[in-house]
Amino acid sequence: MSRDRGWCGLNGPDKKLISPILRSKRDITRFQIITEIAEHQPAVRQQEVAKKLGITPQAVSDYIRELVEEGMVSTNGRGRYEVTKEGIEWVTTHAELLEAYARHIRRDIIQQVSVWTAIAAVDLREGDEVGAYMQDGFLYAGLTPRTAIGTALAGVKEGEDVGVARLNGIIDHKEGVIHVCKVPRVQRGGSRKVDIDHLSGIIKDIRLVGAIGVEAYISLLKAKREPDMFFGAREGAIEAAFHGLEVAVVIVDEEFTDFLKRLESVSLTYVIHDLSTP
Repeated sequence: MSRDRGWCGLNGPDKKLISPILRSKRDITRFQIITEIAEHQPAVRQQEVAKKLGITPQAVSDYIRELVEEGMVSTNGRGRYEVTKEGIEWVTTHAELLEAYARHIRRDIIQQVSVWTAIAAVDLREGDEVGAYMQDGFLYAGLTPRTAIGTALAGVKEGEDVGVARLNGIIDHKEGVIHVCKVPRVQRGGSRKVDIDHLSGIIKDIRLVGAIGVEAYISLLKAKREPDMFFGAREGAIEAAFHGLEVAVVIVDEEFTDFLKRLESVSLTYVIHDLSTP
């Protein structure tokens, strides 16, 4: 969470960075139409564009005629249009300004009104400058300087929840690893074909363990470990890993491939353990 101090608000010196199309409904529509043409060129169906933008086909036709006259769109016969170099430059300029404006909103406006909930690492007073950090999957706030600094909104005791505002900097954080432990389906032996000693060794020092499939659940019970998650274990494990926890997921083999695809989609690190025995 970094703050770009170059932004000074809507009425500050950076007002010129706000795209003019935000001040003109006409230019917003022109921007949208050029984008639609670029996406579907050369065959552009004006009725579809009109329906998508919530305006009449006649309005779309009038706008396109203006864009052609201004050299931002070229035409090669009825219903065939292409965005010119000038049109691309116009759209690109405004798209960059819109992106910068959206970044300003996220970093300098929303961040200032956002309140983060943390656990007080020590007794805190209202207005204390606090350092925020992740530990055991939770956000903590203490008086020791950290890479992310904010302000305590209330006086609280150690261990209580506290609101932290104006949080600037980057929270020191490392995503956790997910140990994916594959076990066979019941037709292939289920928990009776699982290396329980191997499973016990994997989960020995892991705080959070999930089971996907009854075979996985029984295997964990045989390893003398009640799973922390069964229903919703997939997303629970992913959420925990995002918060920095090391997680083990014991999963029946028919669910294994889809779960790996899910982990790949969110770019989490995982280690595969095949627990099947001959």
